Amino acid sequence: MSVAETARTPSAEPPPSPTRSARVWRHLLRNPSGVAGLVLIVGLILVALAGPYLVHADPLKQALTQRLKGPSSGHLFGTDQLGRDILSRVVSGARISLQVGALVLLVAMTIGVTLGAIAGYVGGIVDEIIMRVTDVFLAFPTLVLAMVISAVLGKGIYNAMMAVGLVWWPWYARLVRAQVLAVKDADFIQAARSLGASPIRIIWKHLLPSTIATITVQASLDVGYAILATAGLSFIGLGAQPPTAEWGAMVAEGRKYLTTHWWVPMFPGLAILLSVMGINLLGDALRDALDPKAPGRHRKA
Repeated sequence: MSVAETARTPSAEPPPSPTRSARVWRHLLRNPSGVAGLVLIVGLILVALAGPYLVHADPLKQALTQRLKGPSSGHLFGTDQLGRDILSRVVSGARISLQVGALVLLVAMTIGVTLGAIAGYVGGIVDEIIMRVTDVFLAFPTLVLAMVISAVLGKGIYNAMMAVGLVWWPWYARLVRAQVLAVKDADFIQAARSLGASPIRIIWKHLLPSTIATITVQASLDVGYAILATAGLSFIGLGAQPPTAEWGAMVAEGRKYLTTHWWVPMFPGLAILLSVMGINLLGDALRDALDPKAPGRHRKA
């Protein structure tokens, strides 16, 4: 090949670097615990969405002649003390669990992200007031405070969700405040101020996008805590009320049969275990994928 031909030959271009989302997915799929968590979560979603169409038994229908029947071909998970099909009730409870995760995160993130962004950007006395209120909430054990709020709001699954959401927001407030403090004096923020951007626009358009990765990781971990806390409130009678097919309430109703009819409390308890474990596994893997240097953080209720 001549020199002229060599000059006309296009040089080999390096392959394009993968996007951030592609790198995250690749890291997740290489993490065995992340894959296990993803499988469990996808299974939970499929059960919640398609389960009622596959399991035709009415989760609320009582059949006293079939009470406390063990697992069989007719009732794969057996029946409870009122003859209700446990499989259909566990499937129905999956939908409630997804609603719990969504509503609790919506309440907690709406309050926490808003107050954290305001505290970090405004600073001064506003920051002090918001952070001291946050400290008051954090001074109480999470589950105990949720019990108090749930008792004030009244019994019911949605009041229990609201109570858990109202005690979860301080974690998001602190996270967002720290992220905003780290970037609020950056050059692009100063440029936005010099162009006359309002504080609301700066927070919404420039500061909050920098917190998305941190919030995503925290939210992925908190879904499991939310489901577990709400199930705990239902277990002690402050959450879902009979005959609602909610996992915590089902375990509470079946605990008296633990030594005689093990299937009554075991299957809803196993559903809680697998759901929370899957969410935590996926959350830990997502945290490592988005920020491998970030140390793990475990919260005590």
